[in-house]
Amino acid sequence: MKLKFAAIVLISSTGFLMSQERFDFKVRNYFFAGFAGDAASLEKGMKICDDALAADPKNAQALVWHGSGVFYEAGQAFQKGDSQQGMELWQRGLKEMSDAVALDPDAPAVVIPRGAVLLTASHFTPPEMARQLIQTGVQDFEKAYQLQGPDLSRLGTHPRGELMIGLADGYSRLGDQEKAQQWFERIQKEMPGTPYAKSAATWLETKSLEPAQAGCLGCHTGK
Repeated sequence: MKLKFAAIVLISSTGFLMSQERFDFKVRNYFFAGFAGDAASLEKGMKICDDALAADPKNAQALVWHGSGVFYEAGQAFQKGDSQQGMELWQRGLKEMSDAVALDPDAPAVVIPRGAVLLTASHFTPPEMARQLIQTGVQDFEKAYQLQGPDLSRLGTHPRGELMIGLADGYSRLGDQEKAQQWFERIQKEMPGTPYAKSAATWLETKSLEPAQAGCLGCHTGK
């Protein structure tokens, strides 16, 4: 789970953000290491976000990254059996990420990290909690698609595949099989020979995917 969480925000750091100031350059390595279990690195990344927010409380990119860190800490608390702290951190992390999107709703650098975090986390939460995460994550990815689409060919394989399979699997788990099939068929057509096409073929045959087949494919933690 730690390595999986480390990979979920990789999509936010490639392909989509070329025209924006790259706050993620300042923090992403700290967060990736932190999500993989390096508490000291996560603390450094959070401190950079804290400093940025102290200088500008409306820095949406800093806030969404900070919120993702808090959300990760919620998962750690739950794993340790501290449900009260876990729920407090869970709600705080969600609020920070939501506040970030409200501050800059048209920024891929904000909506993609939140969407990636929520869609991945939804695989590991009870169904009654997961559905809202999936709905919000799909909305974020749809927003990113509106900003980048309809032609995604200029994007690299990883960001393009993660966006498309996130939408496809998200719609599938929401019960919208028609939209899910459209996205999976598009993946097969536009990304032949990739792990994304392999997952699409699996879904088209079985109408379901395991979490490991539904994202972070082909990246450094996806093996």
